[in-house]
Amino acid sequence: MRAARKLPLSVVLFAATLSGAMAQGLPRAQPEQVGLSSDRLALLSQTIRDDTAQGKIAGAVMLVARRGKIAYLESFGLRDKAANAPMGKDAIFRVASMTKPLTSVAAMMLVEEGRIALDDPVAKYLPQFADLKVGVEHTDEHGAVALHRVAPTRAMTVQDLLRHTSGLTYGIFGTGKVKDLYKEANADTTDQTTAEMVEKLGKLPLMYQPGTVWEYSRATDTLGRIVEVVSGMKLSEFFDKRILKPLRMNDSGFWVPADKQSRLAQAQAEGPKGEIPAMIDVTAPPKFEGGGQGLVTTAEDYARFLQMLLNGGELDGVRVLGRKTVEFMTTNHLAPTVKAEGPTYLPGPGYGFGLGFAVRQTAGISPLPGSVGDYSWGGAWGTYFWVDPKEKLFAIWMTQSPAQRLYYRPLIRSFVLQSIADPANGE
Repeated sequence: MRAARKLPLSVVLFAATLSGAMAQGLPRAQPEQVGLSSDRLALLSQTIRDDTAQGKIAGAVMLVARRGKIAYLESFGLRDKAANAPMGKDAIFRVASMTKPLTSVAAMMLVEEGRIALDDPVAKYLPQFADLKVGVEHTDEHGAVALHRVAPTRAMTVQDLLRHTSGLTYGIFGTGKVKDLYKEANADTTDQTTAEMVEKLGKLPLMYQPGTVWEYSRATDTLGRIVEVVSGMKLSEFFDKRILKPLRMNDSGFWVPADKQSRLAQAQAEGPKGEIPAMIDVTAPPKFEGGGQGLVTTAEDYARFLQMLLNGGELDGVRVLGRKTVEFMTTNHLAPTVKAEGPTYLPGPGYGFGLGFAVRQTAGISPLPGSVGDYSWGGAWGTYFWVDPKEKLFAIWMTQSPAQRLYYRPLIRSFVLQSIADPANGE
């Protein structure tokens, strides 16, 4: 028998490295292998190339996965326009509010372990919230507006934080006496810890009675603080140990190490004043680990998180959540009595809100194409995702363009969904 040939150590090491790199990403497939049309996806590619050439955006990365495999992953334009650096598929992006789904998952992991209950008052974990009042504006006969503080009709719960019915708000959007108090207290600064933020919020009135109005707010940052209190870890540590490392999201976190900063995507000048949008500094560990806004990640890393959800809480033999928990999170949690309408209702018509996601309720009504049960969210700096369980599909759009974020969300949905080329429920 011929003796087995011993491979050089360099070959063995290269093979191990290649195997590890492949293990990090999801499997790949040609579009046609998963029921998508390459020709129709080419329409998406050409449109984004044209937009980057015209300077509408500096650059972008787009990923589409179906049936557990990445069928489309392309980069466009420049990662850093000022440096004329091309965009790579492994570019790292600030994803802002796309952090919120991870914080929601972190909280639900603790719910599954019996360490948090959704109907618990927030004050059980954050005693600073024990004496919250609701701010009610009154206008007298002379037109003067005064703010009165009244007792809440019920306590704010953990579930309220997850579905944005807490009564909290952001001080940076809109006007009103409560929002003025947020600004005076500097409640929205990143030059604080989440513990310090909670101390401030505990002294401010709520914008609404808990459970009555959907209002985008500091709710998920507050939820992140509960995760810290219950787990005894900083939020970054909980993410790393319980979500990022188990899912092999190796390029994700709250900051970008020095050896990866050459892959960090940057914004370009845009908007009516032609200024470069102000973005958080992610080149060093931040003081504020906001559960609602602080994550940096790549398209392929975030794809692993979404595939875990689409699989019912598990990926590559690692279970993060139970299947029924994922189903529960991606179901509408807004009662008919909750005010959820108008331009400030970010999910939009036809959508409810679950525990961390906008959830589609009807086939029509929404101007966005999609399937009943699809769920989604985006970030203020231009990133966006949606998951369509019916089609076993998800898509991720990564760019750093606040001015163009609302333009691209419906556009990329239309391009991706028109590329589906198999029959309904085709396998």
